[in-house]
Amino acid sequence: MKPTLFVLAAGMGSRYGGLKQLDGLGPNGETIMDYSIFDALRGGFGKVVFVIRKDFEDDFRAKILSKYENHISVELVFQSLDALPAGFTCPEGRVKPWGTNHAVLMGKDVIREPFAVINADDFYGRDSFEVMGRYLSGMDGRENDYCMVGYRVCNTLSESGAVARGICEANAEGFLTTVVERTEVMRVDGRVCYKDEQGRWAAVAENTPVSMNMWGFTPDYFKHSEAYFKEFLRANMGNLKAEFFIPLMVNKLITGGTARVKVLDTTAKWFGVTYAADRQGVVDKIQALVDAGEYPAKLF
Repeated sequence: MKPTLFVLAAGMGSRYGGLKQLDGLGPNGETIMDYSIFDALRGGFGKVVFVIRKDFEDDFRAKILSKYENHISVELVFQSLDALPAGFTCPEGRVKPWGTNHAVLMGKDVIREPFAVINADDFYGRDSFEVMGRYLSGMDGRENDYCMVGYRVCNTLSESGAVARGICEANAEGFLTTVVERTEVMRVDGRVCYKDEQGRWAAVAENTPVSMNMWGFTPDYFKHSEAYFKEFLRANMGNLKAEFFIPLMVNKLITGGTARVKVLDTTAKWFGVTYAADRQGVVDKIQALVDAGEYPAKLF
């Protein structure tokens, strides 16, 4: 059974100013997502599921889905504030989505096979999909045994400013022990550093693995997520900005001894449009990959 690619495309693009999922950055107007789908096809994935907001469904079907229909099976699911377990209602005044792991939960009725989760607006690179596709293809029928692609932090920085990264630690067998979200990571005096709790810069090795939200799960992950989401809601209903993030769920499963997560190394360089100022750099990087023969000038 081929694995499924689950694309998180419900984000508001607030920092970037607009629906960056639909922004054409390739030489023929390709979106970053187009490159992810192309790489997933090469990496052995058999289906793509997108989670989006209902209010841009028409735009999404016309501009995005129509491109893939002759190449790979595609499905849409929707994230909304009122998609909550029985007995819970969205608090008045909440406008912020419930977070990335809530978005993942939206796939529970359509995904029955091992699946990878990625962000729509991140360029992950061909090698990461090959590494993930290979690992997921051996996970069929297993439970509580997950994986993530650990990018080398030096391959994930922005030239436009500090970035947030989940800095990972793994044990001797290569299984994740912790992910700590660092909200400011950048080069300081030539070294990769993050700002610690005291506001001081702490240096990390260039090859330190970081999470770029490229996870591999089996369908039992939905069951764990549903159970913990209820706990999360009970604890956070009064906080209009609390979000149910994937690392939060993963950390709970690891620290509780429920599941283990293999950290997969990749040589791929991540890039994305975090700031509007990043856009031209991404256009240039994609063009360089096309010029080098990594991708055809027209993908679909």
